[in-house]
Amino acid sequence: MKVSVLGGGHGCYAAAAALAENGHEVRFWRRDPRALADILRHGGLTIRDHKGERVVALGDTPGTIAPTGVLAEAISGAEVVVIPLPAHTHDDLAPQLAPLVENGQVVFLPPGTFGSYLFVKAMADAGNRHDVAFAETGTLPYLARKHGPAEVVVSGYATRLPTGVFPARLTDSTLAVLREVYPSVEPVEDGLSGALMNAGPVIHPPLIMMNAGPLEHFDAWDIHNEGTQPSIRRVTTALDRERIAVREALGYRAPHFPLADHYSLDGDEWMYGRAAHEKLTDSGDWREKIELDSHRYMLEDTRLGLSFLVSVGRWAGVLTPVAQGLLNLASAISGIDLYEEGRTLEGLGLSQLSREDMRELLHIGVPA
Repeated sequence: MKVSVLGGGHGCYAAAAALAENGHEVRFWRRDPRALADILRHGGLTIRDHKGERVVALGDTPGTIAPTGVLAEAISGAEVVVIPLPAHTHDDLAPQLAPLVENGQVVFLPPGTFGSYLFVKAMADAGNRHDVAFAETGTLPYLARKHGPAEVVVSGYATRLPTGVFPARLTDSTLAVLREVYPSVEPVEDGLSGALMNAGPVIHPPLIMMNAGPLEHFDAWDIHNEGTQPSIRRVTTALDRERIAVREALGYRAPHFPLADHYSLDGDEWMYGRAAHEKLTDSGDWREKIELDSHRYMLEDTRLGLSFLVSVGRWAGVLTPVAQGLLNLASAISGIDLYEEGRTLEGLGLSQLSREDMRELLHIGVPA
């Protein structure tokens, strides 16, 4: 298929290399001209995983990567647009993308933090009346880390990607297309259900807040290895129960992909398969310096992800004291009211919708 990958993060590099290796014709958009020059100079992207190390070449044929610094060029004619960027990039990218997307395209946000709504709303504001589907899932399809300007290491691939589509009326056709690119996608009810599958706001805020001392003291610290202690796991489990309670209050069905399965050796298969936590810690790639004020675990998973969960809980009449407490703690650490600056139903202008109005919005989309 003709696939566009937007952005320069870890997941973006992994997506460009892996999708090209799988035989797709990949256009890879990088806004940063210096980073784009590095890829051109390297002649491709180097990927290293369980199969070894190899270079995925540049080109404009299936199985190659075509880098570009022009967003319109990256988007034109693509069947699937993959945006594995942090959610805090959506506010800037959505209005840029809005006039460019074309009828029948599928835009994939892995994960999205309800970014699907932002992109659909931006299309409506731009007067773009094309029928475009925005799908979001619970995690990146790759456990990946960049090891250089043109090199990425993938320590795990997602085996199950619960995915919701906005607008939901396009679910069947959208998932049929997405499965050509990501066979591991499986349907959930709608875009909001997909947003409430996001694992990042459950995993990362307890890990960074409860490891704040070592993170500030040591040059590098692995929050997933020595930072994942029983007391922190209990907080994570309680936080995940709140996420699941919100999903159940909204009528969303199991499986809810409980995070306990991520850590379990014998539980149900989670998004990265069984023993996913061991794959992550064994790689050693998550021993890193995390600046609490600027890392995406704070900017994306806490400021946007936790605020979104708390706001949906309030709207649904579900208490989320652990999520609220972690958000309060993060606000104290950063000196910023993260709920006020977060991605909330209030901020999106949706908090006054009735349940029925929300269902209609999620099914039909935003009128242009």
